[in-house]
Amino acid sequence: MTSPLEPSNRATELLQLLQLERIDTRVWRGQNEARFGARLFGGQVLAQALVAATNTVAPDRHCHSLHGYFLRPGRADMPVIYQVESIRDGKSFTTRRIKAIQNGEAIFSMDTSFHIQEPGLAHQIDMQEIPEPESLVDDRDIATKPSDPNPQWTQRERPFEVRSIFQRGRPVEDHTSQPIWIRYQAHVPDVQSLHRYLLTYASDMSLVSTAVLPHRREVQQNQLQVASLDHALWFHHDVDVNDWLVYIKDTTQAGAGRGFNRGAFYTRAGKLVASALQEGVIRVRTPRDDSQTSV
Repeated sequence: MTSPLEPSNRATELLQLLQLERIDTRVWRGQNEARFGARLFGGQVLAQALVAATNTVAPDRHCHSLHGYFLRPGRADMPVIYQVESIRDGKSFTTRRIKAIQNGEAIFSMDTSFHIQEPGLAHQIDMQEIPEPESLVDDRDIATKPSDPNPQWTQRERPFEVRSIFQRGRPVEDHTSQPIWIRYQAHVPDVQSLHRYLLTYASDMSLVSTAVLPHRREVQQNQLQVASLDHALWFHHDVDVNDWLVYIKDTTQAGAGRGFNRGAFYTRAGKLVASALQEGVIRVRTPRDDSQTSV
């Protein structure tokens, strides 16, 4: 297990990748994290797009919502260009539209809204009863067991420490939720925008595959084509990724080759700080699918 006081290489790398290079007015270039496989991780693109948009907004406004579409598979071996369009600058809200480009084609588009701090009515759905993170084992430690079916993937180093409530290796159950504890593996300065970038990244971690949970008795993971189609995230309160957050992911429906998932981030004290929604392609592969790389 890696302590947050001893930053992992991936955590340090991701913080560096959030420092985009400005190449023109409202245009930035982002480099990519080294990953297992040739495709970009959607969470990286989400986070970098939010960085680009935030660079054009007054510092007293923080992102409260973003809505993005994954249009084409991104390539990890070439940088991503982010173009930001100013849609509206109001008294309380600011809106930006971002397009991510590789090889002259849009691979991702996103609208995001920023809001000043305001008082208001407050309520939330309380967090369910779950074990504390200290009572659980890090997912990477469990993945070192000989029984792990995909060790090259599950043992990879990640910028977030992850402790699943439903630990790997337990009997398969027909459940529709997948709660995990997460904590960033490097100290993050007290800059709220940076914490929101990192939570945006984390919001895409295994969210699309949640729709597979009810079908694990029917089909193996390697028989599936799984890809994110869109992603939405709302920030309700300030975020601190230096401390444990529980990410409760669940799936409400699957059909027509798509699966729908929800996510909720709570603090250890049970405060709901962010919510996510995502739909993805969930297809059972046929022999001809092996030659198809696009959704």
